[in-house]
Amino acid sequence: MATAVILGFAGCGGGVATEKGSTASGAGQASASDKLDPSVKTDFKTDFARHNVPLSQFQSGGPGRDGIPPVDHPKYVSEAKADRFLSAREPVIAVTQGAATRAYPVQVLIWHEIVNDTLAGRPIAVTYCPLCNSTLVFDRRAAGRTLTFGTTGNLRNSDLVMWDRQSQSWWQQFSGQAVVGSLTGTTLQPIDAQTLSWADFKQRYPQADVLSRDTGFSRPYGTNPYSGYDQPKSKPFLYSGRIDPRLPPLERVAAVTVGGETVVVPFTKLAKHPVVTTDVGHTKAVVLYRSGVVSPLDAQSIRDSRDVGTVGAFDRRLGSRTLSFSAQAGGFHDHETGSAWDITGHAFAGPLAGSQLRPLSHDEQFWFALAAFLPHARLI
Repeated sequence: MATAVILGFAGCGGGVATEKGSTASGAGQASASDKLDPSVKTDFKTDFARHNVPLSQFQSGGPGRDGIPPVDHPKYVSEAKADRFLSAREPVIAVTQGAATRAYPVQVLIWHEIVNDTLAGRPIAVTYCPLCNSTLVFDRRAAGRTLTFGTTGNLRNSDLVMWDRQSQSWWQQFSGQAVVGSLTGTTLQPIDAQTLSWADFKQRYPQADVLSRDTGFSRPYGTNPYSGYDQPKSKPFLYSGRIDPRLPPLERVAAVTVGGETVVVPFTKLAKHPVVTTDVGHTKAVVLYRSGVVSPLDAQSIRDSRDVGTVGAFDRRLGSRTLSFSAQAGGFHDHETGSAWDITGHAFAGPLAGSQLRPLSHDEQFWFALAAFLPHARLI
């Protein structure tokens, strides 16, 4: 891994639950022992006296404010045109609102980390954090206004710290919560999203549009500026906290959150057992795993990277039935009706064809980041 290259592009994230220890609305006063490190970017009109996490936990990620530029004026292309730059196994982020679905290629997000967009009339922020391999989507409306987000150039627990241009508050990508500034304690509403291979996305959503590589910036889209970072036993970059020894630091995990409870399933387990059922909160959940998705953080060329797979998390109750699932060639089937299901929780054959399982909030991130923010999450 070329550290000099990564220093030019650092900033990342993970998770969808509120981290333990933060308050819903409290704001602390900086003390003599709780100061921002001199390297932290502070060229903001931010009220640093208001915060609900220690200021000493922030550190510089390398570039300055919006040095990793968000996409503020997204353009879109058809799936046919996207075929010209996306390979079948490349990861894309699928976001659905009502009847509209859009794909956000990770090969674009890895260079921008934030896309300020509107989908089916809803203002959304699509975020991807390379150092923690976390993808989170939020409603951009909070505190009575629509916010637009950028990158502060700072990190906390190796996680992207965003800022909004309206109040200049700082936001933790992991929780979607404002942690410094006048909006401290405000939390953005998360929106369900799923990482899919480009091939699976096209099969499930054949009429969707795709975020274009015409972003207004010149970047070598399709290449990975973090080449070699994705090694499970590697030391996380720009992270000095405790490493939970139960899993390798950069082990991929599926983190499923319902009602404030988060359950974590390692990809190494899912690769051997592609269906895991568990209760999350009071919900009967199923976590499905499918191979055929490459890592965006492995080889220099994303399309040439190793297969790491992807997951979907769903409520396995459908009407009055609670379904049980097994993996089968090309997908999954339920034992109750024999219907065939895909990784998006959609039944495509059998008595339940056309049915859709309710998605559960989930993410695919590296273990060290999840454990840093949610040390008491239940690990399966």
